[in-house]
Amino acid sequence: MKILKFGGTSVGSADSIRTLIDILLKSGDEEHPVVVLSAMHGVTNLLQAMAEKALAAGDYTADLKEIEEKHFHVVKTLLPASAQNPVFTKLKIYFNELEDILSSVYHLKELSPQTKDLILSYGERCSTFMVSHIARQHFPAAVAVDGAELIKTDSNFGQAKVNTELTEMLIQDFYQANSTQLLFVTGFIASNNEGRITTLGRGGSDFTAAIWGSALHVDQIEIWTDVDGMLTADPRIVEKAFSLPELSYTEAMELSYFGAKVIYPPTMIPAFLKKIPIVIKNTFNPGFEGTYIRHGAHASELPIKGISSIDEISILNLSGSGMVGKAGFSGRLFSLLSREQINVVLITQSSSEHSITFAVKPADALKALALISKEFELELQAKKLEYPEVENGLSVLAVVGENMKHTPGMSGKLFNALGRNGINVRAIAQGSSEYNISVIISKTDLSKAVNAVHDAFFANLKKTLHIFCLGTGNIGKTLFSQLLIQSPLLAKNNDLEVKVMGISNTRQMYLNQESIDLVNWENELNTYAEPADLKEFVQQMKAMNLPNCVFVDNTASSYPVHFYKEILESSISVVTCNKIGNSADYEQYAAFKNAARKYGVDFYYETNVGAGLPIIRTLKDLMLSGDNLFSIEAILSGTISYIFNNFKGEARFHEIVKEAQDNGYTEPDPRDDLNGKDFMRKMLILARDAGYPLEEADVEIQSMLPPACLAAESVADFYQELENNAAYFEDLKKQAADGGKVLRYIGKLEAGKVTITLQMVDDSHPFYMLSGSDNIISFITDRYKERPLVIKGPGAGAEVTAAGVFADIINVGKK
Repeated sequence: MKILKFGGTSVGSADSIRTLIDILLKSGDEEHPVVVLSAMHGVTNLLQAMAEKALAAGDYTADLKEIEEKHFHVVKTLLPASAQNPVFTKLKIYFNELEDILSSVYHLKELSPQTKDLILSYGERCSTFMVSHIARQHFPAAVAVDGAELIKTDSNFGQAKVNTELTEMLIQDFYQANSTQLLFVTGFIASNNEGRITTLGRGGSDFTAAIWGSALHVDQIEIWTDVDGMLTADPRIVEKAFSLPELSYTEAMELSYFGAKVIYPPTMIPAFLKKIPIVIKNTFNPGFEGTYIRHGAHASELPIKGISSIDEISILNLSGSGMVGKAGFSGRLFSLLSREQINVVLITQSSSEHSITFAVKPADALKALALISKEFELELQAKKLEYPEVENGLSVLAVVGENMKHTPGMSGKLFNALGRNGINVRAIAQGSSEYNISVIISKTDLSKAVNAVHDAFFANLKKTLHIFCLGTGNIGKTLFSQLLIQSPLLAKNNDLEVKVMGISNTRQMYLNQESIDLVNWENELNTYAEPADLKEFVQQMKAMNLPNCVFVDNTASSYPVHFYKEILESSISVVTCNKIGNSADYEQYAAFKNAARKYGVDFYYETNVGAGLPIIRTLKDLMLSGDNLFSIEAILSGTISYIFNNFKGEARFHEIVKEAQDNGYTEPDPRDDLNGKDFMRKMLILARDAGYPLEEADVEIQSMLPPACLAAESVADFYQELENNAAYFEDLKKQAADGGKVLRYIGKLEAGKVTITLQMVDDSHPFYMLSGSDNIISFITDRYKERPLVIKGPGAGAEVTAAGVFADIINVGKK
C-alpha cells in the first residue's frame, strides 16, 4: 500500500488533474492508495493575500472571484454537465463561508492566528472535494476526507504540533471502516481538541502524507511534485542541476532544512521513525524514477549530494568580555530565543568565547534584538557586552552529503570555489557529523556562489566559463571561430563549456544574460548592440555577477588597460594579447600581478611576447621549478625576422621591406616595427617576469636604420630614404656574407640588463637557421647550460595569436 501526495502544481489546472488521474489509473496497487492533496497552485497565496487585505480594510473581492473561477473552470472542463451541479453547490457553500469570514475580519479589523488558519484551510478543502468528484468517473469508490477530523494537534495555530498517538488511532479506525474506498485527503489542515481548524505549517501537505503513512504502516510514501525528484541544486539557479537517485534520511533532512523546497524536514520524521521510504516523483514526467529517500541508502561516488540555500537570512553578532568563561551564557541566550519561538538557523562561536554569531529569519531579527537588549541590559550598560548588531541582505549556502565525513579537502574545495569568485563568507558552521558545511554570504552573490560550488564539486559535469570579449578585429573574429569549432571537443575531452556573454569594439557593445550565439554573433551585435562605452561594459559585466568570469582583451589600445585592476579586484580573470599594460610603468605591471594574487584570479598574457608560442609559460615553469636563469636571447619580431631572413643574394633592403608590408607583416608605417619599440616591449615583459623591475628607459636599443630613415616625414619618404641608404644595408649584408654569417636583430637579457642589437651570427648560433617570419627564443639556465632550451615558430598572425588567447582562457578553466 502507498500514500500518494500531489502538490499544488499537480492539481493546478485541468490538464494536470488529468495527469494525476492517469497516474492513479496506472498505479496498479492491490489496495487503493490514500491520496493526499494540496490546494490548487497559487490558491494558498491568494487566501493569505485576501486575509491581509481584509484586515487592512482593502478590497479582496477580486481575489475571491479569481479563486472561484479557477475551480469552476476545472469542473466545467473535466466533469460532464450532469455531474457538475453537486460540485458547484458544495464549492459555492465553501466560497460563501470564506466570504463571511473575510467580512468579519474586515469589520472587526482583527485577524487572529486561529482565524487565519481557518481561512487558509479552504484551499485544501475545495481542491480535495473537487478532485475526488472528478476521480469518480474512473474510481466509483472515490471519496473526499476532511483530514482535520483525523489529525489532532495542540492549539499552536499556524504551526500546530501533532498528537501522534491519538491521530494514529483515529486514522487507523477510519481506514479500517473505509478500506474499500479510494480516499482523497485534505493535506495541511488539522484540528485541536475543540475541533477548531489548525494548520501544520510549511510543507504541511507533505506532513499529512507522512502522518497517514506512519499510522497505516505503508510500504511507500510518494510525493508528486513538478521536478524530477531531489536535485543537486535549485534548477532555477543552476541549469546543470541533476536528479539524485537516492538519499539517506539525514541527507534529505539537511538539504530540506537549508532551503530545498521539494520536501520539508517535518515530513520525514514519521517516515524516518518507521523506516518508510519516501519517493519524490514528477507529475509531469511520471516515467522518471525520481529520488528515493530511505534508510540504508546505497553508497554514492558523488562527493556531496547537493547544495541548498536559504535566500533571506539575518545574522546577529553578540560580543564582549562578559561572555568569556561565563558558564551558561549561551544557554541563557538561546533559551530566551526559544521561549519566544524564534528559530535559530545557524550558530557559530569564536574559540575565545568572545563572540557568538547566529542566524535567524529576517522577520525575527528585530524581535531577537529587542529581547537580547532587554535580557542583557545590565551587561550592556556595564560595557561587558557590545550592543548586538543585525546584518540583513544575507543568504545561507549549504553543501550536504554523507561522503563528506572523514573526506579531506571538502572545505578547501568549497572555499576555493567561493574565493576565486570573490564571494566573501560572513559566517561558517559545520557540525561534528560532517554531513553539512554551511556558510553565510551576501544575497547578491547567492546565484554565483551556488553555480561556482556546483561546478567545483560535480567534476563529472562541464565547468562553465563566462567570457567577455573586447575587440572584433582579426584576432577577435578568429578566436570566435576557434571557440565555435572546438566547443564539442572541449565539452567531450575537458568537461569545459565556454560561453561568450559580452562583446564590444570601439563602436558598439552587446551583453546577453543567456550567452551570445557564436554562429550568429555578428548579426546579434549589429541588431541588439548599444553604443560602445567600455566603462559601462565593465559595470554590466560585474553586475551580471556570474561565476568563473574572464575578461578577454584582443585590442592594441591603451584604454582597456585602465580597467584591468578594477576587473581583477572584482574577482574576474583577465586574458590579454594587448602588451601595453605589461610594458608601461613597472608599478602598473606589479599592480596587476598583485591584484590577481590577492583576489585569487588569473592574469594571463602569453600572447604579449610570442603570439601562440609558449614563451612566458616556459619561463614561469623554469623559475617555479627552481632553475637559475643566466640569459635569454630572442628574436621577437616577425616583421624583422622576415626582412633579415630574406635579405640575401641580389635582394635589396627597401624591396624586402616593401615585400613584407605587401604581405601584411608590418604596420601601415613599417617604422613602427623597424624602430624596435614593439620588440623592446616584449623584452621588457620577459625581464619583468624574470624578476627584474625594469622600466622602458632601462632597455638599450641599437637602431638598425640610419637616422634619416627614421626622420622621414611620410611612408613614401621613408622608402626613398631606405633606397638612398642602400649602400649602408648592402655593406652590412656583404660583411655578414664574407664571414659566413647572417644578420639578426637580437634582444638579450643577462644579469638584469636588456639590450637589442643588430648582430652577425654564424652557424653555431641557434638563430642562424631561422626562416620566414618565425620568432625564436633561447633560454640558458643551470639545467640548459651546454645546450640552450630553444622555442621557435610563428610569432605573429591572427590564427596563432587567437590560439594563444584561447589557450590562456582554457588555462583559467583548469583552475
